[in-house]
Amino acid sequence: MIPSDHFTRFYNEVFKFLERQGEADLERYFLEISKNQEKHILELIREKGFEGMRQYWSVIKDEENCDLDIDVNEDRFELRMNLCPSLTKAKDNDAETFGRYCDHCAGWVGPIMDKTGYHLVYDVIDRNKPQCVMRIYKDEAKAREAEMDVRLLMGWPGRKQV
Repeated sequence: MIPSDHFTRFYNEVFKFLERQGEADLERYFLEISKNQEKHILELIREKGFEGMRQYWSVIKDEENCDLDIDVNEDRFELRMNLCPSLTKAKDNDAETFGRYCDHCAGWVGPIMDKTGYHLVYDVIDRNKPQCVMRIYKDEAKAREAEMDVRLLMGWPGRKQV
């Protein structure tokens, strides 16, 4: 098994390689990651909604030692990444960080939310800072309204354009 310090660096190089092959290859890769992640989270979301999301990302918070805050209310689930360990590790490297490294998160989360009827608003904030805010809404209109406050809105393969 690859240690997490090496895994993120490996991902970084894979993303660069795939982008050189063409945008479609990179998007297909993100969709494959999403399909794999479905095994871990899809039914949890379908069965428990926001509570299932909280359960899933609480485990990730502990396993990956993430500095993140989770806030859930009746309208939305919010994950505020204060210090992303993945991007931090990718940047702590002698190789240049893939400029769109953060795209892989929305690239796997977005399609799952689409399949479960939720609406993702993913604010990367700044591609060079290891922080972001992910908000997931039940109501599409509330999601579109929330997009107005986003600094750097992240899309994903297959995202409906409004």
